[in-house]
Amino acid sequence: MHAPRTRVQRRPVHGVLLLDKPLGLSSNQALQKAKWLLRAEKAGHTGTLDPLASGVLPLCFGAATKFSQIHLDADKTYETTVRLGVKTRTGDAEGDVIESRAVTCTVGQVVEVLDRFTGPIAQVPPMHSALKKDGKALYEYARDGETVEREARHVVIHDLELLDMQLQGEAPQLRLRVRCSKGTYIRTLGEDIGEALGCGGHLIALRRTATGPFDVSQCIALDALEALSEEDRLARLLPVQSLLEGHDPVTLGADDAGRFLSGVRRRGGWADSARVAVFGPVPHTTSDPSSLPSSVLLGSAHTQAGELIPGRLLSPSEIQQILETSPELTS
Repeated sequence: MHAPRTRVQRRPVHGVLLLDKPLGLSSNQALQKAKWLLRAEKAGHTGTLDPLASGVLPLCFGAATKFSQIHLDADKTYETTVRLGVKTRTGDAEGDVIESRAVTCTVGQVVEVLDRFTGPIAQVPPMHSALKKDGKALYEYARDGETVEREARHVVIHDLELLDMQLQGEAPQLRLRVRCSKGTYIRTLGEDIGEALGCGGHLIALRRTATGPFDVSQCIALDALEALSEEDRLARLLPVQSLLEGHDPVTLGADDAGRFLSGVRRRGGWADSARVAVFGPVPHTTSDPSSLPSSVLLGSAHTQAGELIPGRLLSPSEIQQILETSPELTS
């Protein structure tokens, strides 16, 4: 007989965990594991990484899930290896080989092609992707042996750096660092570079090293997280407002803060800004106010014509939970 499973007692957890996602796990599998380790009630991630990709995966807990969309839109940086001369059905090492060609390109041609793929480019999304057409994911069509028409999408490759190159031997390849806009398919980029070089290619390695302001050096691996005590796991969380880096800060007084949290616009002498992080005074309901910071995050907003217009707001209960469980996450 199987031993009964221990029921995990969930609790409110608020903040951002920077995870170094391992190979072989889907983003959701990694999220569920971290959620279990933190005993968190609510969690989400900021955009998926393929199981065959590793690297930076910001995980949002509690109130932080309200701002996860911001990092879906953030620029990303990847390091990837493109195997030249071999095309696969999926554009990566998981797919069946569908074509092999000799690699005859020169170093000069590689440099010229990489320059051609820097800046604004158009990409046709791969069939093996989660992008939907007529309510159905493209990979579902591909799994059924269907190929459907896809519109090209415009993305920006900010930087395309050649880290290493091997054009001879049994496994010719390019190792690249790519800094790109949201929506860029690195598999498609690798395939398109291979085609431009006249030999085809597919990805054999992919690692995300940065997303927005978050770098892989700040991340923790799942096994390292599991090895920590419960208190130290919570200490790995960044504050909710770490998702609002680059937002203009506005701090309200108690009266304005209460109305803002109710969704009411406030008037002031603010310059127009599309991205504002709003702070207010700490509620006087805590037992030891001397241990608390002077202000706490209330939510996001934008300012226009002297008005502060609420965006995503924390609830009073979320603010109270953050203060009670992790006062250091507000400073």
